[in-house]
Amino acid sequence: MTAARRLSLVTDEVHPPGPKGKSGSLRVAIATQDMKSLNAHFGSAKRFAIYDVSPDGWKLVEVLDFEDVSDESGEHRTEGEDRITPKVEALKGCHLLFCLAIGGPSAAKVVSAKIHPIKVPNPQSIEDVLSRTRTMLRTAPPPWLRKVLTEAGAVKKKPFDDEDD
Repeated sequence: MTAARRLSLVTDEVHPPGPKGKSGSLRVAIATQDMKSLNAHFGSAKRFAIYDVSPDGWKLVEVLDFEDVSDESGEHRTEGEDRITPKVEALKGCHLLFCLAIGGPSAAKVVSAKIHPIKVPNPQSIEDVLSRTRTMLRTAPPPWLRKVLTEAGAVKKKPFDDEDD
């Protein structure tokens, strides 16, 4: 069985917690091997860096660490151990998942957990991913992101009359 270790940041008087559920904020998971770059496939990611991203900035809130990961060979294990479900369960509560690649069955599990997977074609710094996400929140988000924001409760759904403006 795949076990996840969680590193959660604890706040104190010096670093008080930010407002939870701030309007327009998203919880974003980034598949990473080194905590510096988005550089992992979903199945082979040793870590997921979890950030709260708002139009004003971002904050690291948690790191998920996995020992038993895929080798990216595309082969299924014969003993039938499920390494995907524990990852999806650990990521619940996230709105977006950035990774280099994700297989169809894994993507279906992620989507059914109400997490929007985003495949990125090349490795890039975590800061670049967060900066682009913040920019999308600040400007006019694309329709798919508006839907995610609405489902997350980060923005209010507009009545039909307002959508044509």
